[in-house]
Amino acid sequence: MNILIVDDETLARSRLRTLLSDCTEGTPTPRMTVAEAANAGEAMAQLGPTGGRAFDVVLLDIHMPGQDGLSLAHALQALPHPPAVVFVTAHMDHAVSAFELDAVDYLTKPVRRERLQQALAKVQRSTRSSAAAAAPSAPDGETLLIQDRGRTERLPLAEVLYFKAEQKYVTVRTATRSYIMDGALSELETKFAPRFMRIHRNALVARRAVRALEKHYDPEEGEGWAVRLQGSTELLAVSRRQVAAVREELAR
Repeated sequence: MNILIVDDETLARSRLRTLLSDCTEGTPTPRMTVAEAANAGEAMAQLGPTGGRAFDVVLLDIHMPGQDGLSLAHALQALPHPPAVVFVTAHMDHAVSAFELDAVDYLTKPVRRERLQQALAKVQRSTRSSAAAAAPSAPDGETLLIQDRGRTERLPLAEVLYFKAEQKYVTVRTATRSYIMDGALSELETKFAPRFMRIHRNALVARRAVRALEKHYDPEEGEGWAVRLQGSTELLAVSRRQVAAVREELAR
């Protein structure tokens, strides 16, 4: 793996070099080559001639003199062969902007070796996925930005089974866990209509995950219907007005 460290602080670059060296000890991680740049200009000088092909990933600081890291990341996207970007910064307040620029990960200083290893593993998975894809697949590549315990992460939309409105928040459920996010169910319905359908005033389900429509007794609503989703043991109530739509979806 070819890595470019971009940080205006010499000590910060040195620490990342040491951590990268530690990451390879006693592990099957592929051999690394590491280069450095102290600012955006030096980084582009190393990336420019090959359109980014020479590097697999850029470990990028945000606050630097001159062109900052967010601006540089935007410039990298325009390269013929843009490297993956992992932001390494002392500031948490740019996480959402970073992921909007398709950053693979966002690390905060001081960086722990375990988190750096996780980020590099993500880069490898991302690289393999890109190489395996014959063409971009925009729908399958859609993601949600989730704020979880002070950390921002990107959740593939393809993993979501349902969205459910819970008072002021929306529960996002996958086969393995639940997340909480801000937002309105109506906005999600409009944005993801081709992939999600409303089954109740408080729930949207992934069309691909609908497996059965069953008679169901709800303590609040009485006799009614519910859907069973692949990858979940839950039954989700279906409002009477949406029963026909669910039957139509099952018939496809």
